[in-house]
Formats: sequence, structure tokens, C-alpha cells
Amino acid sequence: MSTIYGWFSAMGKTSDQNCIDQQSTVSKLLSNIHSCIAKHKNIAEIAGYGLKNAPSVYRSSRLLVIIEGDPYWSDEELKKIANRSDSAQALAEGFLRYGRLVLNKIHGPFSFCIIEPERHYALLAIDRLGIRPLAYYFKHGLLVFGSKLDHIIAHPSVNKAIDPQGIFNYLYAHMIPSPGSIYTGICKLQPGEYIEIESKKHIGDFYWRSDYTESSLSKKTLMEQVHAQLEQSVAVCVPDQQTGVFLSGGLDSSTVTGFYQKIADHKVDAFTMGFDAEGYDEMAYARIVAAHFKINLHEYYVTPVDVLNAIPLIAQTYDEPFGNASAVPSYYCAKFARERGMTRLLAGDGGDEIFAGNSRYAKQKLFEYYSFLPGCVKAVVEPIANTIPYLGKLQSYIEQANINMPDRLETYNFLHRSPLLDFFTEDFLKQIDPELPIENSRLTYNRANTDDFVKRMLHLDGKFTLADNDLRKVNGMCELAGVMVQYPMLQEDLVKFSAGIPSKWLMQGFELRSFYKESMRNFLPKETLTKSKQGFGLPFGVWMAQDKELKQFSLDNLFSFSKRGIVNPVYIKNIIQLHQEGHSSYYGVMIWLLIMLEQWFIAHQVS
Repeated sequence: MSTIYGWFSAMGKTSDQNCIDQQSTVSKLLSNIHSCIAKHKNIAEIAGYGLKNAPSVYRSSRLLVIIEGDPYWSDEELKKIANRSDSAQALAEGFLRYGRLVLNKIHGPFSFCIIEPERHYALLAIDRLGIRPLAYYFKHGLLVFGSKLDHIIAHPSVNKAIDPQGIFNYLYAHMIPSPGSIYTGICKLQPGEYIEIESKKHIGDFYWRSDYTESSLSKKTLMEQVHAQLEQSVAVCVPDQQTGVFLSGGLDSSTVTGFYQKIADHKVDAFTMGFDAEGYDEMAYARIVAAHFKINLHEYYVTPVDVLNAIPLIAQTYDEPFGNASAVPSYYCAKFARERGMTRLLAGDGGDEIFAGNSRYAKQKLFEYYSFLPGCVKAVVEPIANTIPYLGKLQSYIEQANINMPDRLETYNFLHRSPLLDFFTEDFLKQIDPELPIENSRLTYNRANTDDFVKRMLHLDGKFTLADNDLRKVNGMCELAGVMVQYPMLQEDLVKFSAGIPSKWLMQGFELRSFYKESMRNFLPKETLTKSKQGFGLPFGVWMAQDKELKQFSLDNLFSFSKRGIVNPVYIKNIIQLHQEGHSSYYGVMIWLLIMLEQWFIAHQVS
């Protein structure tokens, strides 16, 4: 992955000798940027990325522009400049012409910073879907920005203190959602967000929100367009013979594989992971897809030893705690592909978040129906459900249905299963706001440009499930393995197209992705269309119960973590016991989160 990094004193000269005074802002900042890029170029060459994937920098007497990613332009003049020179010069020219509104002209995956020293001005932004990350620290006129938090805290004036709220957010969401981070005072940009800094002013807003206005086209017409949209989305990635594909056997990876093979002039190489654990292995579905599209399938079975070896690497790679256990198979899949000559992989991530494929959509739709009942009916039903013991399921349904969205999604959260004082130490709880994660969800849910329930959930998942979680997972593990990754399902034209499909067609009744499945009926294997969703899930809890080395490693890390004063040691003892009593899969999730947090602390030397 490309990296951008720099610092800028928006107020002029500061007491810190490493900061930049007004006379030499551009030259010193540029030197700082070039130093980071030079270091990254060496890494890029080793990984086989090619130098074109390093950040692009433009310098003039007025501006300094740093951009990374693979953007394209809707403005013809800017497109010509980018083709003739590079993205940084196109962005600089666009900014001089349009100011901040240049954000309406740039598309695709990117993150950038534009600095205008004379005005003490900076503009930071990331792409609409959050594919490319960017974070920043701004205090007392000092701006430090970077695509990795590790680079930001390297600046001597940046507060390197761990934020207790970040730890709570991690344990709540299994990652740290933007805009928060693990460090006090460092913020991450959200998908489609920009930050403008001018002297002491610091404002931020969203330059883009998905337009969920329903298409006026017929269902038949829209279905006829799906294949062309998907084929184009794969084609713009310009795959070559060193481009492979992740293949889990699910809808999205199978679709990307199929369209890739359709446009390719060679036999496509696909890479899949398996697990020797009941209920986790989906290798059979990947084989069905491989036979259907006549591709080369490369299979790898992940083992408990692999998990042990990967944990320290993963903890070191991510710049803040990250608890998605499927990072392990994602890493081995990318590594497996790299060892077989691939320099790039196509991933299917994003399809569920644009075509309504996550299982909670159906469940929450059932709860949502209750809100349409007349008040007089509820007044009769609810007292009955509360007084008759045999109607326990109805009572539970009513209780959940009466919780507003998106709060209802968190009713099964680990941290809502018992009082927080049972989970955390009292001292830790004094330092955090337990309502902050759900408030973040509410803001995102209500920011959607629609009142439609399903579309609002898609918008929510686009931020939390996709940008904050899945993309971070795949980007990080591909970087660790030394391969690039692209996301055909997240090409902007396809995302725009899917946003216009009426939700009544996206999900007919409670059938997930009904519109998509019907569209793909004559393209994907029948088994793919009817399989339940799983992906590269890791059987960590099961293996911890079976493998002595993995169990001992886990217990050692839980023991050392229990001394940090964050989680109540009694709670840790309880989940170990519950895991050993047969609830291995369920409690294995929380054990994994705690282990990865402890390993991240160790890797990043947090005492």
C-alpha cells in the first residue's frame, strides 16, 4: 500500500525545532515527504508494486500537493493533465480552478493533502468509499497527517498517549471505527469526508453521500444492466497475467472470478482457503466455481500453527488494534498468491453492502414490520405478551422491535450482555463514554440520503462493516503479503447503479440479495446462488480448545492482559471457563479480541 506523510505548521513558527517555519515550509515539508516516499519506493520495488504506486507529489511557489491511490477525473482538462503528467499536478490544477469543489471532479480510490502555506491552509480528503485511509493530528497550529498512524506519532510534538476510548471502541466494535483512533488527538477521515484547516479554523464535512433516489427504470431493464455494470467494473481494474482473485465460493468472489475470466485472454488464477474444522470449510464451493468458469484454482488449508505464526505479524502490521479474525486466512491467501507469482489480487468485498446481502438485513426487517402496527393493536398485544409465560419469544420480539435503529443492531453485542462493571475495571470506565460507539452509529445511520430502512442499513454497513473493517482487513493483509488489491464491486459506477435499485427489489420479502441472485441466475453456479454466507471465517475458538500450543499461547496472553487494569480479571477467568465448557466458538470471539489487543500492545511497545 502507498503511504503519504507530512507535517505543516498552520500558525507559522513553533517552539519545536522539527516543525516548519513559514520561510521554508514548502521545501522542508517536501523533503519530509520525499524521504518517506523514497523509503516506501524500496518497499514497493521489493513487493513488486512498481514505483507508480508511490504517492504523487506536486510543488509550486503556491501549493504543495500529495496524493496517493489510483484516482480518475470527471473533468476532461484534469484528465488530460493527469495522463500527461500525474495525479498530483491534476489535483493542483483542479484546486486552483475549483477550490474545495475539486472533490466533485476526482473519483476512485485516493487520499490527499493540499497545502497552501501563504494562507496557512490545508485540505485533506479521502475517497467516497474509504478505500484509501488518511488520519491527522491538529493542535496549536501544527498539522501532522499520514495514511498510517505510526507515521503520525513519529513526530516529536504529537501526543502518543493511548486513548482509553479507543480501547473501549475496539472491544465494542472489534475494530476502532473512524473518526476515532487508538491515540489521543488523532482522527481518521471517514468515507467521503474532507477536513479544511485555515489558521486556527478547523472544519470538516462530507463532500459525498450516496444518492439512494430510486431509479425510474423497470426491474427487467435494471436486471439487464447488471452484467454490463459488473463486467465494466472488473475491466477497469485492467487485470493482467500477474493478477489473481480471492475466491471463497460466495456470491461476490465468484462473480468477480467469472467476469474476470470472461474478459481475460488467459486462464485466471484464483486462490482459496480451507479449514479442517466442521462448519468452516467452504473449499467445495470454490471448486464448484472453478469448474464452472474453467479457471486455475490454488488451494491452501490454514492450520493452528499458521494462526500462531500470523498473530504477531498481524498485530505489528495494523497501526491500531484490529480484531477481525479472518485477517489470518486473508493474509495466507494473499501470501499464497504472491508465492505463485501474483502481484495483484481482485477481491469481492462490497457486494453485500451495495446489494443487501448481510443476514441482519432480513432480521431487522422483521422487527421493522412491528412499527407499522396501529397503536391500538400494540396496546392489546404487548400486555398479553408480558403476562403469559409461554409467549416468551413474542415478548423478546416486541422488546427488540421497540428499540430504535441502529441501536437495535447492538442488542447482541458482547458489551451489552452484562453490566459494564462486570466486564471493565472501575478505573477504566471512569475514562470513557460508553455511549460514544452507538452515537457514532446513529450519526452515520441518520446521515444517509434516504428514509428507506434497507438503504439506511446499507449506508451504515458501507461505513462500519466495509470501510472500517473489511477494507482495512484486506488492505493490511495484502500489504503484509506484498501484493496490491483492487475491489471491482466498489467501482463508483456500480455503486451508483446499485444505490438506485428500489429496496423492495434488492430484498424481496426476507430473501437477501434477491435482485442480484435473479440477475446472476444464468451466470453463477446454482450451488453458489443458494449457499449461505460465510467467507474466510476462522475457527479460532474451536482450534483453541483442540490445539495445546494455541491454547497455551492464548492463556498466556489473557493472563498478561488481565494485569493491564482494563478488563476485570474475574471476567477473563469466566470466559476461559465458559470456553472450556463447550461454548468454544462463541467465547472464542472475545478471547481473540483480547489476545489481539494484548499482542498489539506488545508489538507497539505499550506498557
